Amino acid sequence: MRLPLGEEDIRPTFRRERAAMKRGVWPIAGCDEAGRGPLAGPVVAAAVVLDPTRVPRGLNDSKKLDPETREKLHAKICASAHSDARRMLSRSMRHGGAIAPPWRIDRDNILRASLWALARAVACLPVKPQLVFVDGRDRIDAGCDCEAVISGDAILASIAAASIVAKVTRDRLMTRLGLLYPGYGFEQHKGYSVPEHFAALARLGPTIHHRRSFAPVAAAYGDVVTEDMETGEIEPDALLPL
Repeated sequence: MRLPLGEEDIRPTFRRERAAMKRGVWPIAGCDEAGRGPLAGPVVAAAVVLDPTRVPRGLNDSKKLDPETREKLHAKICASAHSDARRMLSRSMRHGGAIAPPWRIDRDNILRASLWALARAVACLPVKPQLVFVDGRDRIDAGCDCEAVISGDAILASIAAASIVAKVTRDRLMTRLGLLYPGYGFEQHKGYSVPEHFAALARLGPTIHHRRSFAPVAAAYGDVVTEDMETGEIEPDALLPL
């Protein structure tokens, strides 16, 4: 008797990037962000141009990877970003990043702040791409052709790489905030909506790194909470180091 097969583990590939390369399009960047759902901390965006001859194995949506695996892949992704500048682009790997701080999120709203950070990440690349693949429904002002790919971090290797760089960078920032603001547990929950974070807000009050436009933080300030406010969340399938 044949046992039923489990759900297929679909991993990102470099196929769409290679298809564009065959059309003469290059460089190609993948772009993604981390930190849209938390109550505190910035949104961090990253843009990555992968070397077609050295695409790291094991790339995946950063939320589906444990912290140790993310760190290892982050090192592989960033390793040749510091390579000799005389190397040709086709033999290197480049990445850029940008941060949208809480004040920008509160001023512009989380979606606009995220799109701004994504565009800035592309602008920070040391080379100008001809095509940008961005995760999600919204295209960004990348200064070149841009394609939005829903669940792109689970489909395209370049976006998956960007998601890992963004996630690791943000986690490191939140760990530093945890040292600066003891008692909040930022180093553990990374600013997400978990009971420990709510308890810290009630006990210690919000910090300048909390997002006042998010309902739980507004309530902690004593502000009027409206229905259009973000509530904060844990991203689906997130593996948070609690």
